[in-house]
Amino acid sequence: MAHSRRRDAPELPDFSLLKRLAKDQLIYLLEQLPGRKDLFIEADLMSPLDRIANVTTLKQHEVDKLYKVENKPIVSMCDQLCFLIRPRIQTVKWVADIVNADKAAGKFRRYKIIFSPQKFYACETILEEQGVYGDVSTDEWAFYLLPLDDDIISLELPEFFRDNFLEGDQRWMMTAGSALHLLHSLYGPFSKAYGIGRSAKMTYALWRELVEEGEQRARKPDIGTVFLIDRDVDFVTPLCSQVVYEGLMDDIFRIKCGSVEFGPDVTSSDKSVKVMLNSQDKVFNEIRNEHFSNVFSFLSQKARNLQTAYDKRRGMDIKQMKTFVSEELKGLKQEHRLLSLHIGASESVMKKKTKQDFQELLKTEHCLLEGFEIRECIAYIEEHINRQVSMIDSLRLLCLLSLTENGLLPKDYRSLKAQYLQSYGIEHLLTFANLRQLGLLVEQQPGETLTVMESKVGKLVNDKTAGKLTDAFSSLAKKSNFRALSKRLSLVPKSGEDYDLRIPRDMAYIFSGAYVPLSCRLIEQVLERDGWTGLEEVTRMLNGNEFAVTAGNSGGESGLKTDTQRIILVMFLGGCSYSEISALRFLGKERGYKFIVVTTAILNSARMLEAMLDSHM
Repeated sequence: MAHSRRRDAPELPDFSLLKRLAKDQLIYLLEQLPGRKDLFIEADLMSPLDRIANVTTLKQHEVDKLYKVENKPIVSMCDQLCFLIRPRIQTVKWVADIVNADKAAGKFRRYKIIFSPQKFYACETILEEQGVYGDVSTDEWAFYLLPLDDDIISLELPEFFRDNFLEGDQRWMMTAGSALHLLHSLYGPFSKAYGIGRSAKMTYALWRELVEEGEQRARKPDIGTVFLIDRDVDFVTPLCSQVVYEGLMDDIFRIKCGSVEFGPDVTSSDKSVKVMLNSQDKVFNEIRNEHFSNVFSFLSQKARNLQTAYDKRRGMDIKQMKTFVSEELKGLKQEHRLLSLHIGASESVMKKKTKQDFQELLKTEHCLLEGFEIRECIAYIEEHINRQVSMIDSLRLLCLLSLTENGLLPKDYRSLKAQYLQSYGIEHLLTFANLRQLGLLVEQQPGETLTVMESKVGKLVNDKTAGKLTDAFSSLAKKSNFRALSKRLSLVPKSGEDYDLRIPRDMAYIFSGAYVPLSCRLIEQVLERDGWTGLEEVTRMLNGNEFAVTAGNSGGESGLKTDTQRIILVMFLGGCSYSEISALRFLGKERGYKFIVVTTAILNSARMLEAMLDSHM
């Protein structure tokens, strides 16, 4: 690679300030209800809250008891009730029911609802309709960003994906714009902004409005460039099986808010252990971005090194032993504990993946990505469905087949859909409708070959007079152009080439050398070209909405690649996977960049497809 010599990547900004701001604001809101109070917390806010303010902190500010919001009658005897909730109509109705039940029983209490990250007009309307608007005080905990690690920040909004891309509900746009504005205020100003996708364009516009409305302060920037990308620009990547260590941990154990719970099968005891997976864990930090095939050799080498460090004790005099115990032993014991856990986790992954015939699954995925042996792939998917191996995996393979082949042939679509419904239940008719609407699993229309498709989309997008009609042809835009994009962006390395996973040569290593994530390749190309010039054909196939803006007075005057300008903030709207984060870390090392990933939520294929299954979200 032309830039592989650039290893001097700059230092990342300190994002702990985001936690402090969130904590201080929460304390301020709790103190608005002076005296003893019980706090009811919505389930999906519990883990983020735990990262911001622990139970001790809450108790210090007169929170007496903590309850989980469970949509059933409450047992609290306290005179003051505080509700920390998402702005969801169902939850607001539950709070209104509690207030009305107290009124009917002649019980007087004070009530406060804290909406996070913001309150919506619909929520206040419900309180009014239920006749409790005057009895309840409302506020917002503008908790937009949770740093999960040095280079990962999450909005913790998993519902963004379904609400925005499936339901067409854009209510979270302002949250994304406000989050970007907060980063801009604390770590900007950004000298360049790039993006692609409708949500990216909208978020950028909202952010710029907030910047122009706010007070302009000159300060030294910590981040040079921001890149916004919609999840629907690249659905293929999160649907691929993850094979880097961190991705596998998420797929198998479900990483939640940066931590994971290892059960007895990992801990080799009858207890479960909760572990933070971040750069503070020295063992994890060295293997998180490694292809899983390299992990065992690393862990065994680490175990030998640790044993050598322990063996140093032999032959020490009392003074040396004292120094060893005070300076090294505690660290060695901690490393030993973490090493044992990661060895246990790796063994657990091996057992689960062998059981599911993982190699055969990967081979099928790679054939789909390359466009080879499609009939054999369909036969494998049929077998997978008929053996009822995994409902989500079967759906994932169907979606990958559809996306990579620009839709399924009508007879294949009907046959596979019928087999899936017979195996997993007729209730999944709605799932197929959702997937079709999103463009994840579609039927090819008669005569709609890839070439015909491309020319139709091209004519629409290129014809300026038809610009307003583009939305009317959104069904065309939902078609995948994966094969053509793959060719133009070299997403699939030539088959037959030897790929040494111990010494990765490009971002394809995160998928065993079979595929470079489209999202990451786009980021790489735009940074290399300093914009979208030369990528017009690519953006046309991705339905446009790309932009590139350079600020006139935002710290980029020198034209030199300063440390700040080599820090790139990438915001994924709709979620991103740990595999994509690993790919960007690799790209950063190769090109002398440091990437900060900001995402609405961490996404993997299971979370993405479960959002399509759940019809009552």
